[in-house]
Amino acid sequence: MKRHYDTVIIGGGIIGSAIAYHLSKEKQKTALFESGTIGGKTTSAAAGMLGAHAECEARDAFFDFAMYSQRLYQALGAELNERSGIDIRRHNGGMYKLAFSEEDVARLRQMDDLDSVSWHTKEEVLENEPYTSKEIAGASLIKADVHVEPFYVCKAYAKAARLSGTELYEHTSVTEIKRDGDAVCITTTAGEVYADHVVVASGVWSGQFFKQLGLNQAFFPVKGECLSVWNDDFPLTKTLYHDHCYIVPRKSGRLVVGATMKPGDWSDKPELGGLESVMQKAKTMLPAIQYMKVDRFWAGLRPGTGDGKPYIGRHPEDSRILFAAGHFRNGILLAPATGEVICDLVMDRKFNQKWIDAFRIDRKEAVQA
Repeated sequence: MKRHYDTVIIGGGIIGSAIAYHLSKEKQKTALFESGTIGGKTTSAAAGMLGAHAECEARDAFFDFAMYSQRLYQALGAELNERSGIDIRRHNGGMYKLAFSEEDVARLRQMDDLDSVSWHTKEEVLENEPYTSKEIAGASLIKADVHVEPFYVCKAYAKAARLSGTELYEHTSVTEIKRDGDAVCITTTAGEVYADHVVVASGVWSGQFFKQLGLNQAFFPVKGECLSVWNDDFPLTKTLYHDHCYIVPRKSGRLVVGATMKPGDWSDKPELGGLESVMQKAKTMLPAIQYMKVDRFWAGLRPGTGDGKPYIGRHPEDSRILFAAGHFRNGILLAPATGEVICDLVMDRKFNQKWIDAFRIDRKEAVQA
């Protein structure tokens, strides 16, 4: 392990790995420290939906950022495959955002003017996905809201970065960040290193570094419980989505079903009650799912913030320290754009001022209802 790096990244999930990849393309001397294994925590628990339209109902800077990141995925699969040899397993079926009530219909039809969104009647939905619930009133087909398999995206980012010179340290925790003269001192379980820049990208566990560096922004876990089942008999080509719950078809034949939202729960173990609620919701969207065999179940800890938006930017008092954390339900979707933005900041390049303002560390938060 070297003693000095251009940049040190704390966290080896998809966000940290994306940042490492972008910095590696700039020939930055970079080290990434992960307390467990690369992509082994919240990243591997995610379903991988690139749901810019599903998750972002307001047409604001966050929506623009999400749409930009979603577009980056169009070329990312081929690029990462060429550089790492890993297929990110993109599934192009799109998403049906289901309506069960008049209120659902009215809300969804507000997206009719978007290029990649089209309204389908109940009959059209059932023609395309015949095992969808017959209780629906229709659905918005969102062609751009495809999905990937997050673990493989993360591994591809990390491997491509390593092959370009990034040093990856698994099972190596960072315990302290100290501002020390012209460089930042990072204390790890393998010893101290110094860097010109340090990026905190350790998901929900980033909160300890916020506090350590004198920042008191709201930061908390939101537990999500999921399960997967084997779909051996019923065709499903599109993701089904309603009220923040989803059924995502994998190329392997699995359906990924999720997810609960339990703020403040630090346990990464699923509970029977949470899984039961997810299964009940899934049956309202796809009744045939009750006959499918269970594959496995799990839970992940999403990093929540006061306003539900991520922190992406510099420390307000020290430009050498950067943060890329608090992506809540959207870490997979936002990873490409986040990696790009942090790389631009490290390289002192300009980018969209609206995004700087929307995600700055010292913004005034509006607490979510």
